[in-house]
Amino acid sequence: MSQPIVALSHICKSFHDGEGEHQVIKDLSIALNQGDTVALTGASGSGKSTLLNIIAGFEHPTAGSLKLLGQETSDWQDKQWSEFRHQQLGVVFQQFNLLTPLNVRDNIRFALQLNKLNWDDWCDHLVDNLGLRPLLTRDVEALSGGQQQRVAIARALAHKPALLLADEPTGNLDHSASLEVMSLLTSLAKQQQTCVLMVTHSEVCANYMQSRWHLESGHINQDTQVSSAQTAMQDTVAATQAPTHTSTQTDSQVATQPESSEAV
Repeated sequence: MSQPIVALSHICKSFHDGEGEHQVIKDLSIALNQGDTVALTGASGSGKSTLLNIIAGFEHPTAGSLKLLGQETSDWQDKQWSEFRHQQLGVVFQQFNLLTPLNVRDNIRFALQLNKLNWDDWCDHLVDNLGLRPLLTRDVEALSGGQQQRVAIARALAHKPALLLADEPTGNLDHSASLEVMSLLTSLAKQQQTCVLMVTHSEVCANYMQSRWHLESGHINQDTQVSSAQTAMQDTVAATQAPTHTSTQTDSQVATQPESSEAV
């Protein structure tokens, strides 16, 4: 059996404010494997985004161990975190974190350049299914919130990461666009064995995932039962095969970008 993509062991996370210490995550031990799709639910302020940030290395746990692809991360330096984020991780942020000097095409292409990959059929598939083709030459700062969210999703998926962390990826989308995004995520997980951990408040979106983790009082309650609605959705997705990503190398040089853009 292959090693887990993510393995958290006895993770704790505390914050301090004027009223003292608040423990958001308490002695959490979970694992995510290739192809797993998980909806992470919970009340606002329950620590869902904090958990995603810990896995991505944007925040460090107060205690406990985090392994990514079998590697202990406690002694990772910036170089190791950057390599993991560029090559293995896709992140969809609530605030999008797009590169505003660039247009839509170049924002999506940036994730490819970091890995010396060419634009291919998979990228065209993303662009078409997310309705972005008419917007490719538009500056991202001129787009609506929903359009920016779709660009952020395409950028996170362009290099077919081993792990996708998505924080409310459909929060600014209408119902139809939300279903398109969820179909893309489940298709990616099924065909490329990408592991998907998605924060959502949407019951419809949660039903697309294989399992659901509910974060409450610092602990996760796991519900791994796949609903009949989700099973039907998976069957529909399986009927539509997405193009396969090629890993052809290119001599394109990565444009100089702000340091904060590394987590694509």
